[in-house]
Amino acid sequence: MELLPSLLSGLREVCAGLADPRKGRGGNIAMADFGVSAFALFFMQSASFLAFQRALEKGQGRSNCQTLFGIGKIPSDNYIRDMLDGAEPAFLQPCFERMEQLLATAPLRQAFTRLGDRILVAWDGTEYFCSQKLGCPYCLRRKRANGKIESYHTLLAATAVAPGHSKVVPLFPEFIAPQDGAEKRDCERNAAKRWHASHATRLHGLRPVYLGDDLFACQPIITMLGDAGDDFIFTCKETSHKALYDFIDGAEPERHVETIRKGKAVETRRYRWIGGVPLRDGKGAALVNWVAFEIFDRHGRVTYSIAWVTSLPVSKANVADIVAAGRARWKIENETFNVMKNHGYELEHNFGHGETFLAMTLAALNLLAFAWHSALDIVEPPWQAARQAAAKRSSFFTHILTLTTYVVFPSWLAILAALATFTIPPELLHTQKIE
Repeated sequence: MELLPSLLSGLREVCAGLADPRKGRGGNIAMADFGVSAFALFFMQSASFLAFQRALEKGQGRSNCQTLFGIGKIPSDNYIRDMLDGAEPAFLQPCFERMEQLLATAPLRQAFTRLGDRILVAWDGTEYFCSQKLGCPYCLRRKRANGKIESYHTLLAATAVAPGHSKVVPLFPEFIAPQDGAEKRDCERNAAKRWHASHATRLHGLRPVYLGDDLFACQPIITMLGDAGDDFIFTCKETSHKALYDFIDGAEPERHVETIRKGKAVETRRYRWIGGVPLRDGKGAALVNWVAFEIFDRHGRVTYSIAWVTSLPVSKANVADIVAAGRARWKIENETFNVMKNHGYELEHNFGHGETFLAMTLAALNLLAFAWHSALDIVEPPWQAARQAAAKRSSFFTHILTLTTYVVFPSWLAILAALATFTIPPELLHTQKIE
């Protein structure tokens, strides 16, 4: 059991470097304890975890916060909010870089590489906070039909995905927020430009192929990626790319057709592609390769249809793989946003909004917890054994919360062994209150 303790050590180190807002007087709680305590809530999938550990500490003189997370003293929830409000989420960048490094190692690279040893990185935006009462300088604002003003937060997520694999690994997000000196409202495209400027060079070793919806299939984004030598597969709708579709109208695309049998069901998959298509009207338009994909049922009816533009060369040999990669973009919505909002992480829950960075920092910590869980599911055998024993993901976190509410475990290896075998070592059940 090496990965999780190593990740926690790295998190504690970056949290220890946070500026202390207590103006020199300090306190009996280290800055690292505030950051790691907040992270523990998301990692353990319970907003009540710290409260349970305070009760356990009161009864037994120590808690799992100390033994599992290395927290010296458990701060109150309000104290955590106050101390982290001034911490920009960028302080977590080294922890997300560790995820990038793991993607380059054998277990995760084998799980995620496609298209000839390429990592697929999907971009998409999502809203994670909305209120008509709370707000901060980094909130976006909109007026509803009833005249009320809403403050809300959104972010651009960047997530490693792979067709045929249920796991995803979130990378550092880019927050969509009012920008200094900008007159127009911030948007996903601008956030993608900032994200690429901050992270793309560091990711070159992963040979990324960027995935995105129709919003990103535009001249500025495609030019940016081309200038950097990066590749992309972006959804391309006819309604928003009239010039491109006018150009290919009447052209004879290359074709490939295959029949797939799924039990008694039979479907026909048709691939079409045209190379060197101008993305838009006018001089200097980016040239892209257009790929269309359709699924027909046994009666010849179209049951699915979509098209993309890509910088990748397309041929009969690789068109099916390119289409599979393009369709994997949905994993950022299904396996990322849906899971984070509806299956334990409660991304849209207001864990604390604050007056400056708190809402963004807590969202980043939540994404980091999800990234760690994904990596542990793939890399760490004791974690895998415990997850398998629980069968369902929700059961796993219910079991781990139940055990840590009543028993202090000396290490992650000890609690994961207990989860995997449904037994608790007798010596851990005989505890005495420390006076």
